[in-house]
Amino acid sequence: MFRLTREVRFGINPTDDDPLEHPPSNGFAGYPPLTGIGHYLCLEVTLVGEPAAESGCVQNIKVIDEKVREKIVPMAAAFVRRGVTAGGGLLMSRIFECLKDAWPGSELHHLRLALSPFLTVSLFAREFPMIRLSQKFEFSASHRLHNPKLSDEQNRELFGKCNNPHGHGHNYVLQVTVAGLPDGTGHVIDVSRFEQTVASVVIEPFDHRYLNEEIPEFAELIPTVENIAMVIYRLLKPQIEAMKVKLAGVTLWETTKTWCEYME
Repeated sequence: MFRLTREVRFGINPTDDDPLEHPPSNGFAGYPPLTGIGHYLCLEVTLVGEPAAESGCVQNIKVIDEKVREKIVPMAAAFVRRGVTAGGGLLMSRIFECLKDAWPGSELHHLRLALSPFLTVSLFAREFPMIRLSQKFEFSASHRLHNPKLSDEQNRELFGKCNNPHGHGHNYVLQVTVAGLPDGTGHVIDVSRFEQTVASVVIEPFDHRYLNEEIPEFAELIPTVENIAMVIYRLLKPQIEAMKVKLAGVTLWETTKTWCEYME
């Protein structure tokens, strides 16, 4: 299976200056461009299918861009200017309905709309009308990778520098994803309550801690990125699901090159 993703960036200005009538001068920064304070959105379109024999492409990315700019930019602008975007769920549902059959020969797998660099709403075709909301957080912590059942030599061989007896630290980035049906205003969850829950259950207890000794769950569990992600998920699950949504998964970045996603 081939899965193609195209990110389409665009700005919504306070007034309609019809910038789509003019060719973009800096498409990388988004088109239509922001001319000042406004809304900057990124829509990821992911399609699945087989490459066409003639082009070798699942879908021509220019066609993806054209459909989004033709159909979605005016719709998003209307939502924003009428002040009905709220949690983003209603807009995402409308975008999906508009684009689900837009590209014959390939199937719409999912959409992801970035409301900020850290807050996104997503819709997977197989889950419609359920909406996913993801928020990123950060904390710093130290840990040591060490298995007491192995010899010191075996631990050094297995974990290398990460077996340093004094530990080592990371600036972790945590993404928490919930899934649910949007309410009448488009909200999947109360974002403020959601953030407060993650902060109190995970960020405050974990931040600037030596995980091996200060977090009870790691007294006998090696705090690898995999195990940390699992522990965070299980700590959050009852708290998040008490808010009538599903905890869809957590993703933990240990570095920009290493991360793990966990779900149940």
